[in-house]
Amino acid sequence: MYREDTIAAVATPPGEGGVAIVRLSGPDAERIAREIFLRTGGKGGALRSHTLHHGAIRDPNSGALVDEALAVIMRKPKSYTGEDVVEFHCHGGQLVTRRVLELALARGARQAEPGEFTKRAFLNGRVDLAQAEAVLDLTRARTETGMRLALEQMHGGLSQWVATLREELLDILAEVEAAIDFSEEEIDHLPRQTLIAKIDALKVRIVGIVASYEWGRLHREGARVCIAGRPNVGKSSLLNALLGAERVIVTPLPGTTRDVIEESVNLGGLPVALWDTAGIRDTDNPIERAGIDFTRRHLEAADAALVVLDGAEPHTAEDEALMRAVRGKKGLLVLNKNDLPARLDRSWLAEAAPDKAIVSVSAKSGAGLDELKGTLRELLLAAPSEPEIVLTNVRHKAALERSAEGLAAAAAGVKRSLSPELIGIELLHAKEGLEEVVGMVDNESILEHIFTKFCIGK
Repeated sequence: MYREDTIAAVATPPGEGGVAIVRLSGPDAERIAREIFLRTGGKGGALRSHTLHHGAIRDPNSGALVDEALAVIMRKPKSYTGEDVVEFHCHGGQLVTRRVLELALARGARQAEPGEFTKRAFLNGRVDLAQAEAVLDLTRARTETGMRLALEQMHGGLSQWVATLREELLDILAEVEAAIDFSEEEIDHLPRQTLIAKIDALKVRIVGIVASYEWGRLHREGARVCIAGRPNVGKSSLLNALLGAERVIVTPLPGTTRDVIEESVNLGGLPVALWDTAGIRDTDNPIERAGIDFTRRHLEAADAALVVLDGAEPHTAEDEALMRAVRGKKGLLVLNKNDLPARLDRSWLAEAAPDKAIVSVSAKSGAGLDELKGTLRELLLAAPSEPEIVLTNVRHKAALERSAEGLAAAAAGVKRSLSPELIGIELLHAKEGLEEVVGMVDNESILEHIFTKFCIGK
């Protein structure tokens, strides 16, 4: 459990704004509110729960006015943390909020640690661990899709799915335990083929959801796409065209781009970081050579590559070297300058990169850009539509993979006619994997790792 004390923190971002919130949670939250907040008109008595009250925040020692504010108390258990929670809605500004927080701390509250409000909500059973993690995803969402996925998980979509599978697994465990309890009787309590079918069906469903992780990860974290090519094929012009703005310097001189330039674009709800890189070629210029080294490193780290080629010129030795560099890398071939007569040999392309789709565009006129965006999105997501349940968290993925491994081992044990006790152990491992997703497994190190990622005040 946790220390049953009262915590306080500023729950809004630092800086100037119309309103700032100072939040308290714990057994002394209401007492502290009574000591530093005076309702308008000098009204006494307890504050009505879940109601905004107008008044003034004053220093109890000097009587000095600190701010005119609104106060609300949310008594347990109907609060975010499951404890008594008080919020002061003050005027925005770092000085005001710091002074209000100092008054709360002086009256016995403790400065909240990162994520401690949400951690208390989890420990008090207001949310499970998957829902708590979704709170962090929601605050960091970069697109409408990412926000919707976080909201669905926060409202229990993943948790309900895990609960359903756990109940089915418990039914299978009950069958195995019955075989253990009645092992000396002649009744067959472990119909082998039926049991294998149930275990395999459960494993298939878990593996199917694990496969959604890449889709979810890309919407949660964003995809990284490296724009690569030899000098002067139009990489920077393509980036400007995709962004719809002149963000990168474009000149006819080769070697203009020497550093990696990153810009963001939204591809139908998928956040994508585009890396415009130095053209790959042999050069004696140490600065340009350093930029090319950066290009190679970013190309390796990217989720996909846009390999830009000059469609109005025959391929060169530098193009051939680039094709070798991206071999085995997820990517698209982008034939730029389709507003000019085509001179690039398509048969060479088919031989040099048979695993990559080709999109013809003109960064100058904008022709083909919509097709490029749609094709790139499909390539990154590798799925025509959104899965029913989407994993966005690598911790959930790892836990479910362990659950699937336990089920696979249990099914193998049944096939080999192992004892029910050994099969039961593997099924328990599978159950623990499911329970770890929602936090039913007690592991303090996991909790600390998760909640330290939150901001203070959430």
